[in-house]
Amino acid sequence: MDFKTLSVVIPCYNEERTLASIVDRVLAADRMGLGIEIVIVDDGSRDRSVEVMKTLAAEHPGISCHYHGVNQGKGAALRTGFEKATGDIVVVQDADLEYSPSDYPKLLKPLLDGRADVVFGSRFKGGDETRVLYFWHSIGNRVLTLASNMFTDLNLTDMETCYKVFRREIIQGIAIVENRFGFEPEITAKIARLKPRPRIYEVGISYSGRTYEEGKKIGWRDGVRALYCIVRYNLFD
Repeated sequence: MDFKTLSVVIPCYNEERTLASIVDRVLAADRMGLGIEIVIVDDGSRDRSVEVMKTLAAEHPGISCHYHGVNQGKGAALRTGFEKATGDIVVVQDADLEYSPSDYPKLLKPLLDGRADVVFGSRFKGGDETRVLYFWHSIGNRVLTLASNMFTDLNLTDMETCYKVFRREIIQGIAIVENRFGFEPEITAKIARLKPRPRIYEVGISYSGRTYEEGKKIGWRDGVRALYCIVRYNLFD
């Protein structure tokens, strides 16, 4: 397939401090010859994120901005972003600086080579560097990935990763229900259930995680919800 454009979907909630920096890094990233559009979805931010978005869109014609009047969650923002995306390949990019666009070549290569339809970026598969942070978070991620794999019969190492890359027709053909972080197990389950199953690859990525003091949002309740979503979207959806 002749891929021409990459759509980078950025969900944003109270990220005024990092939004401009991540957009600069996306624009500077090696996209393997692909053109780019950036789709930013503000999910009811209460800081200056919307002002930053508008400034960025005025400076760069390839940026489109979309807004939720009230905060709904990451899944809801991604649902809007996927609907608006027009590129041949779609990648999820968080608005913070935890995930580096310098990993785009590794994420894109399996698709551009014609070997993959979906690519997951794994924080546990040997990227260049990883910030050392919370032990129990890493255990929780591995437990959730294991539980997901038991239902999907995939051998992923990081189901909860932000970096998920799709051929656009695949992601736009899936109805996303979850509004918050339940998006991760939901989309994994629904991809695994597609007939025929898409070709899924996983590549190691770097990771510079945030502390809660630095703005990290996910909590233990999201982990409980993720377990619920693993069961729901694999067995009952």
